[in-house]
Amino acid sequence: MDTLTHALSGALVGRLLAGRRTGSAAGAAAVSRPSPPVWQMVAAGTAAAIFPDLDFILGWVSELTYLRGHRGVTHSLLLLPLWGLLIAWLLSRFWRRGGRAGPDWRSLYAVVCAGILIHILGDLITQFGTMILAPFSERRFGWGTSFIIDLPLTGIILSGLLGSALWRRSRVPSALALVLLAGWIGVQAVGRGEAVDAARAYAKRQGIRAELIDAAPRPASPFNWTAIVFDGERYHYAHINTRRSAPLAATADDNFIRRLSAPYLPVAQAQWEVRERFGGNGARELAEKVWRAEDFAFYRWFAMFPVLDHAGNGPSGQACANFVDLRFITPGRDETPFRYGLCSREGGWRLFERQPDGIRWVVD
Repeated sequence: MDTLTHALSGALVGRLLAGRRTGSAAGAAAVSRPSPPVWQMVAAGTAAAIFPDLDFILGWVSELTYLRGHRGVTHSLLLLPLWGLLIAWLLSRFWRRGGRAGPDWRSLYAVVCAGILIHILGDLITQFGTMILAPFSERRFGWGTSFIIDLPLTGIILSGLLGSALWRRSRVPSALALVLLAGWIGVQAVGRGEAVDAARAYAKRQGIRAELIDAAPRPASPFNWTAIVFDGERYHYAHINTRRSAPLAATADDNFIRRLSAPYLPVAQAQWEVRERFGGNGARELAEKVWRAEDFAFYRWFAMFPVLDHAGNGPSGQACANFVDLRFITPGRDETPFRYGLCSREGGWRLFERQPDGIRWVVD
């Protein structure tokens, strides 16, 4: 999910939790502390929800360090209590600097943890993958219900914040917005189930013994999906809309959302494409060598639906092959990201990313 939506979701959680009273027990007596002002709770939730994406600084180390570490330790459920403690303490120190009155870190801890948690949940609903068990496991989890940028989801959050601004004494708008968010994600989950069922039905009709059946979320509608079937050698995939009974016509004069949604056909009219994971006979040997090379281990870990993108001679005549992940092939998108591969060189391989204007060498 994009960082702006994360920030807004943290603000929404902050508004929901503002106004409560927190208590701590010392012996038999309980001491009650008032909640910080609403603006501080909203600011704390916002800051906490932005925090996990600070892992962008890994890109300052190297591109591969970022790819390996993005959505890692800062997105860990196991480390969330520690991150919450750190951020709550820092915010408390910031607001109390120079001897000024400010909230105690204990009064911020719950909202900070909630802000981090809603960020993690916002990433889990996508298919990119989130290492919620880091640093003890690099396994990426993702429910795959939502596209990385979801305008209706962002709109629900904004509506909740607007309602909270209009009815300042009420937490109902923020609570209602969170309920609507859960409902919207539920609708997307229904769409995902329908897309997987369509892929399963295709495999049955074609007599395919599938090793994997899945679906990748697409923009503009909770019913736009790329249905995917893998038979162990080939990927079969189709861009479908699970609720459409007729194709959606769109011209250059139509609005952006309609044009974005038009390529997704009704299930009955789906145009299934087939791609060999390692390409045809001429490219297969090179593609398999690249895929199994130790220098390509990061991409084997990263990709979900990898297929050969291109194989041939590189800039200096060396043998090169790169792969692309079907997760990122979206109709109407000018460029497909994460097209990594290797070129042969004396004594080993050299990593590159294929871009529209040619090869870009990657330094680890």
